[in-house]
Amino acid sequence: MSDTNVVERKPETDREPAPLLPAVDVYEDSRGITLHADFPGVPKENLSLQIKDETLVIEGTIDLNTPESMEIVHAEIDRSRYLRTFSLSKELDAEKIDAHFEAGVLTLHIPRAEHAKPKRIEVKVA
Repeated sequence: MSDTNVVERKPETDREPAPLLPAVDVYEDSRGITLHADFPGVPKENLSLQIKDETLVIEGTIDLNTPESMEIVHAEIDRSRYLRTFSLSKELDAEKIDAHFEAGVLTLHIPRAEHAKPKRIEVKVA
């Protein structure tokens, strides 16, 4: 993958706990970039995708409420928010992102911008 197309940004920390980082696989081909991000336990209505300037922000939340009749003995997930941010290159067309969410996996395809696609040049014989 070319490092000029998608660059991850680390989340900024405030006073709230750092969010969980979903696992993300990024693939590049001549048509653009494809991302597969794991958001286990996140329902579709709690998944958010935004483009702010040239930054892709992917966020999801899960419900960690424990029923009143139960007591937590051991918990490996203690945060309810997932967050990943990526800087997008001008070679990508953020206006044409295609997003699918199935079985906790978010798949995004971000096509190359027309100006960044390879162009075939015809050679004329004189």
